[in-house]
Amino acid sequence: MEEILIISNYYPPEKGAAANRIEQLALKLHQNNYTVSVVCPLGNYPKGELFPEYKGKFSVSENRENITVKRLWIFPSVSKNILVRIVSILSFSMSLFFYLLLKKTPKKVVVQSPPLLLSFISVLVLSLKNKKIILNVSDLWPLAAIELEALKSGSFSHKISLYFERYIYKKATLILGQSNEIITHIKTIYPEKECFLYRNYPDHQVNEIDLKTTENQPLKIFYAGLLGVAQGVLELCEKIELKELNIELHLYGDGAEKNQIESLISNQKEPKIFFHGMMERNALHETLKTFDIAIVPLKTRIYGSVPSKIFEYGSLGFPILYFGGGEGETIVQEHDLGWVAKVEDFQDLNQKLIAISKLGKRDLDVMKNRIFNTAQTAFHLDNQIKDLISKKVF
Repeated sequence: MEEILIISNYYPPEKGAAANRIEQLALKLHQNNYTVSVVCPLGNYPKGELFPEYKGKFSVSENRENITVKRLWIFPSVSKNILVRIVSILSFSMSLFFYLLLKKTPKKVVVQSPPLLLSFISVLVLSLKNKKIILNVSDLWPLAAIELEALKSGSFSHKISLYFERYIYKKATLILGQSNEIITHIKTIYPEKECFLYRNYPDHQVNEIDLKTTENQPLKIFYAGLLGVAQGVLELCEKIELKELNIELHLYGDGAEKNQIESLISNQKEPKIFFHGMMERNALHETLKTFDIAIVPLKTRIYGSVPSKIFEYGSLGFPILYFGGGEGETIVQEHDLGWVAKVEDFQDLNQKLIAISKLGKRDLDVMKNRIFNTAQTAFHLDNQIKDLISKKVF
């Protein structure tokens, strides 16, 4: 069996789309007769503290579903203090640098980007060792950081980030982009670079729709995922208008805005928004079976970004209320997956909610079945992986 290494800043038991995405890639490559190993930090995300099983350890080797996982030391943090965050990033960067420099690595390596510094260090060492570098770009940094106002255009940090970005594109053997916008951006820098579209399709292995439409109940809209600045869930809770509607909003997840969201919800005079905390993915999917609509928000339109929740919840059969702009908006419209509200336009969002509130449960049931059937053919992870293997990407 051919060996392949994946380098990622996130991996289960960590939560979130990034960890799930890399695990799915690892498992699918294993199913296609690759011997797969993963290098990542000691588990700490999204709370920014080491999970109990990793505390007091410098490195850990594990076997998770036939994937060899090597976890390296990190000083974890989700602090808003930029210096603390830099120390955290540098800690794993140094662990990774010496690991790649001193350890024997397979000929083929998948490098996840962002984080940009980690991908830069990985590509730097791997190019010196003459490895086949498959760069997996899920978001465009530093462009996304500028759009999120996490980085100031023209600053020293911005210039360094631009250098890192161009370096990894140049040195990568080939590039996987998770949106057409990402590939377009890379081609503007290196027109001859070999690029392939690789969507964040889920692998639920669900052959029949398993959602339960409950009559005589409010319409239940849910958000499940990270509660960070980019998602803008706190602002959503502040500006969504549900008072006169037969709609509830249910939230699942964890992140930087969690405490503020809990405080806001606790002050509701008439409960319409409910917070349930973080749940294991399989348990979450079981809980959501009686819900009606998934909402997918982004605080700002981020060029290149396509939330994986579009594919994940579409594949389960949920109609989607998309509120993030960009290529994600196009996907929802082209596949008729639900509703699109203009990004950052809460008046438009609330108008969409009024229209949704007028739907009967039977109407929703018809939508769920149609969306499930569409996703079965349009969002097929196995076919995507086999196609990339046939093109000798891996």
